[in-house]
Amino acid sequence: MYSSLISKIEKAKRYAEEPERISFRSFEVAFRGENGTHAVSLRGDDWNCECEHFHTSGLCAHVMTLQRVFASHLTDNARFTQEHVPA
Repeated sequence: MYSSLISKIEKAKRYAEEPERISFRSFEVAFRGENGTHAVSLRGDDWNCECEHFHTSGLCAHVMTLQRVFASHLTDNARFTQEHVPA
């Protein structure tokens, strides 16, 4: 029994060193910004934030922060790229 658990722990350590194995399909977080806390979510490749700036421009600091923090776990379409920034 313990050898099986030890094997799983070793596998988990190895997986943790390979973050590219993980990609988010969806998640929701509470993001504490300077002007309050906002619900930010990802469903597939589609971001949403309840802040006013996101609803007027389609992008905000909260989403861009999460794109940077979780970049290695996002699909290419959900990851921040310069194309998302208006000229």
